Amino acid sequence: MHPPSQLLVTRSGFRLHVRPACPEDDGTVADFFTHVTREDLRFRFLTGLNTVGPAQVSALTHVDHRRTEDYLAFTEDGSMMIATAMLACDAGFERGEVAITIRKDFKQHGIGWALLAYVAHCAEAKGVKVLESIESRDNHAAIEVERDLGFTVDAYPGDAALLRVSRTLE
Repeated sequence: MHPPSQLLVTRSGFRLHVRPACPEDDGTVADFFTHVTREDLRFRFLTGLNTVGPAQVSALTHVDHRRTEDYLAFTEDGSMMIATAMLACDAGFERGEVAITIRKDFKQHGIGWALLAYVAHCAEAKGVKVLESIESRDNHAAIEVERDLGFTVDAYPGDAALLRVSRTLE
C-alpha cells in the first residue's frame, strides 16, 4: 500500500500529487527514468549514466524514511509519475541534500520550483539546518530555480565543474 499523497499546485496552476516512495514503486521509478533526458540524468547522478539500473532505483525506493526520503510526484489523476525529489540528511540533521528530476515532457510547469519548496519545508520539519544541492555548472535552469527560492551559490571544493547551492533553514 502506498503512503498518502499531498496535492501541490505550481505557480502556473499545474496540480500534482507528491508522496514518499516505497519498495512497490520500483517499476514505476524505473519507467520514469526512461522519460528523462540524458542531460538530466547527468545532472541528477553527476555521471555519464545512460540508463538508471536496478541499484539506483532501489536506492530511491528502499529508504529509511527518516534520514532519507524520495518523494514521487504524479499527475493530478495519479496516472503518471512526472518527477522525483530526493532528500538525504546527515546523521545529525545538520545538512540535507536535495536532488530533483523532472520528466522531459513535463518541464516548464513550475514543478521543480514547487518540489524544491516542498522538500525545503519537509527538511525544515525534520530539523535540518542547511539544505544543499550539488549542481553541474551547466545546470542553469536548476540553479536559477534554487536562487529564486533563496539559495546561494558557491564553488564546490575540489571540482571546478560543480557548484554547491545551499540555503539555511529556520
